[in-house]
Amino acid sequence: MLERRRQVLQEALRDKDEEVRVAAAEALERLEAVQSLDDILQVLRAGNRGQQVRAIFALEKIHSPKVFPPLLAALRVADADLRCAAIQVLGEKRHIKVLEFLVRHLKDPHPAVRVHAATALGNFCDRRLVPCLSTALADEDEELVVAALESLARIGFAEAEGAVLRLADDSRTRVRCTAMKVLGCLGGAAPVTAEG
Repeated sequence: MLERRRQVLQEALRDKDEEVRVAAAEALERLEAVQSLDDILQVLRAGNRGQQVRAIFALEKIHSPKVFPPLLAALRVADADLRCAAIQVLGEKRHIKVLEFLVRHLKDPHPAVRVHAATALGNFCDRRLVPCLSTALADEDEELVVAALESLARIGFAEAEGAVLRLADDSRTRVRCTAMKVLGCLGGAAPVTAEG
């Protein structure tokens, strides 16, 4: 059955319509990713650091519940780059059951991991994240504060207003500028990004 699907998709790569060719290429990529899940997991277990990072990002393209256990396991490894990659992929997958794991990494010992966690949380439109991200606004790490602000803007809940207003006179220009942008995004009709 999978072989027939692959044949149809490969034939569609030669379709006269570009939109069909693009759709076939994307579907073929996903199909091949699912078939290579075992290979990806083997690299994740035994590959070198660079291969493991690439394997984690490869899991993003696979739409299967089987990708979550290895991604969650990657959150517990000592290597901060692997934790960052796993957080990014979990954030992109937007599965509500991973929220608690991402929130925990707002307190990770490595600064980059905390920033990636704050950024990933902006992909979830969940009111429970407002206090978590608001707490991160008190951190000394400017990158974390900006990432938390941008995520608050993306989720857009007005409950973040008080925490954001406290940064209106922050000593860091970038933090103040981002806070001003965020204030325009809170409580509107639809959450939007603070970027731009």
